[in-house]
Amino acid sequence: MTGIKVDISYSKGIIAVSPIIVFLLVYLATSIICGDFYKMPISVALLIASIWAAFTMRGKTLSEKIEIFSKEAGSSNVLYMVWIFILAGAFAAIARKTGAVEATVDFTLSLLPSYMIVPGLFIATCFISMAIGTSVGTVVALTPLASQMAAGANAPVPFFVAIVLGGAFFGDNLSFISDTTIAATRTQGCNMKDKFKANIAIVLPASIIALTLYCFLAPSLEINPEPSGKSLWLIIPYLIVIICALCGINVTIVLLLGILSAIIAGFIEGLSLLDIFYVAGEGIDSVGGLIIVTLLAAGMLGMIKSAGGIDFILKVLGKNIGTSRGAQLSISLLVGIVNLCTANNTVAIITVGSLAKRIARHYGISPKKSASLLDTGSCIVQALIPYGAQTLMATSLAGISPIAPWQYLFYPQILILCLGVSILITKKHRPEEY
Repeated sequence: MTGIKVDISYSKGIIAVSPIIVFLLVYLATSIICGDFYKMPISVALLIASIWAAFTMRGKTLSEKIEIFSKEAGSSNVLYMVWIFILAGAFAAIARKTGAVEATVDFTLSLLPSYMIVPGLFIATCFISMAIGTSVGTVVALTPLASQMAAGANAPVPFFVAIVLGGAFFGDNLSFISDTTIAATRTQGCNMKDKFKANIAIVLPASIIALTLYCFLAPSLEINPEPSGKSLWLIIPYLIVIICALCGINVTIVLLLGILSAIIAGFIEGLSLLDIFYVAGEGIDSVGGLIIVTLLAAGMLGMIKSAGGIDFILKVLGKNIGTSRGAQLSISLLVGIVNLCTANNTVAIITVGSLAKRIARHYGISPKKSASLLDTGSCIVQALIPYGAQTLMATSLAGISPIAPWQYLFYPQILILCLGVSILITKKHRPEEY
């Protein structure tokens, strides 16, 4: 294996990726020293890292640097996420005002015994995310409910949000209609069924272990729900969102239908159109910080890419691989580190897909296995980084710090171990076997 040929020196490469290091040091180190993850705003950490990225980028004028930042921050993918954030904020606010959240929580708590609340939420999230193929859509639909359930259970809100995030990435990793699955299978040249079989061998043990942990933790919660007295028909907006999502309808259409149904519920509950507009405006305003963080992150990561940071990572990890296990580890690390720098698991898969395919062919790794490694490695990192779209959306809807759910993210942390075990026990295949 000759590795990838990229004309970038180690010194320039380290400088290119240094903004992500600066961000992590400023945000995580400061928060740890202060003992409070609310002390350092993530937007300030990203702003400092972005300024550092501009300062260290050579060969460009300030105007050119600003143009690179703005182009990446204003890309179609980023603005599409902004649209989702705006619609989700409006829907969550209107539904909350009409009492839909309380009614749904009352209904859920009345059906499930206390020891099934936590594992039941994880199973439901896994199923929904698997069916709709989008972690963002799952987070939007279930985070408000999880937050209210946490309040009813006298449990930490970040714990319930982490359950939703873990389950959301379970489906994102496995679903046949997930964009990560499509990207992984297309870049590696395998069909989805084979990739699913390879993936389930890694994912299923991790989900079972996580579910077992939730079953053990559930009895320690004090479940003393007090009915809110809201009518059960108020759950209809959430049912519409979940059912439409399960039918594979685009998430923006799903949210628009949810908003429309919530507005109708508001009229029935006696709210005026002006009241509903005011509440919707508050909901949109509430995601303003989230939108700023998204734009800053996208711009900063775009500057890293423009400076050669992604190419440098590929150069370092794409060479000097000695064994089949080392090749599998390199593929996982490649996609994970690129995901760390792009905060988008689909983009990370597409970026390293061709190199991963070359590595897999040289070391006799089947396409289904390399596709599984790409998808799983990217989803692990996307679930754990505090500036990923899913985490930012979930924590914004729940009103908590982006780092708060990290200690409770059992599923992606266990998935790291399961991925490592799968690499250790996988036998090498002869090239002709794939």
